[in-house]
Amino acid sequence: MKAGGKLKSAVDDTEVMVIKAPAAGAVSCGGLPMVDERSGEKGAIDPAFSEGTKMGKRYTDAAGTIELLCIKPGQGSLALDGTPLLLKDAKPLPSSD
Repeated sequence: MKAGGKLKSAVDDTEVMVIKAPAAGAVSCGGLPMVDERSGEKGAIDPAFSEGTKMGKRYTDAAGTIELLCIKPGQGSLALDGTPLLLKDAKPLPSSD
């Protein structure tokens, strides 16, 4: 996995672009590892990872070692090595006083 690469979910329609890649780790969606290309069959979504993804939103871990941009939403939620990724908050704009 490297910055600029795309990953696709094996359980739903989710697709992400890698903005910042960790040195190591496995990205999953809906409980199954994400792939470069989908096969014909989709797996079942793990209920623990079924919060969904939103198009145009960025997802990161608490340490900021990974950042993914959702380019196609789905029902599965993203995780790095089994730890759910968080929706990245927008940076506040500076005051214009």
